[in-house]
This record gives sequence, C-alpha cells and structure tokens, in this order.
Amino acid sequence: MTCDLLFVYGTLMRGFDHPMARLLSANADFVAEACCCGRLYRIQHYPGLVLSDNAADIVHGELFRLRQPEPMLREFDMYEACGEGFAAPTEYLRRCLAVTLADGSVSQAWTYVYNWPVDEAGRIPSGRFLAS
Repeated sequence: MTCDLLFVYGTLMRGFDHPMARLLSANADFVAEACCCGRLYRIQHYPGLVLSDNAADIVHGELFRLRQPEPMLREFDMYEACGEGFAAPTEYLRRCLAVTLADGSVSQAWTYVYNWPVDEAGRIPSGRFLAS
C-alpha cells in the first residue's frame, strides 16, 4: 500500500526533544492535528494506541506527510522495533488507518498500533499523551 502520511500520537509529536521527533520534523511536513478511533495507554514513558470500534474512544495526534516514505518508514519501524528482523509478537505493528482532521475530512495514514497486553498499563482517558 502506498501512503505517505504518518499519524503520530506520542514522543514523535512536535514539541518533543527526541532524536526521532527531530528526524521526523526534518523529513516530513506537518499537515494538521488529527485523531483516530482508539484507546491510549501509558506504557512507560511513552504511549500505546489500541484500536477500538467505539466512536467515543478517540486518540489525538498529529499528521505528517513524509517526503521519502519508504526510507523514513524503515527508520520508524526500527525505532518502534517492528517489521523485518524483529521477533513476533513485536511491541508495535505499523498499520494504515483512517484519521480525521479538524475540518472533518478523513485520510488514510500509517501509525504504530500497540500489540502487547495493556492489562497493567494505565489508560489515558483524554486520548492526549501530552495532557497525561
């Protein structure tokens, strides 16, 4: 699937002083704030998105357009420790999903979905990692 959009909801968002956040901002253009259907959990010092079919479960984040999608997605796959070379089940899976922008329009974007049990994790009810 060809998709050059990436939805981020944690340490890759603008305002985080993190090497991977800097890599993203240097190689992508900020499109808009966006949200998707899901539940957000605090895993450690970072969040995990678990998909949900409940329209009331909203995760807020940011949408970026990658200038070179393939090499950048490979970098982020390595950072999220998923994809080729990582033993299953990986902590995250890269998935393409529908994200809604503030103007109500919907786009398909890559994001990283949390793939391990969240029994011990604290839910972030606001769906906003920065507000947690």
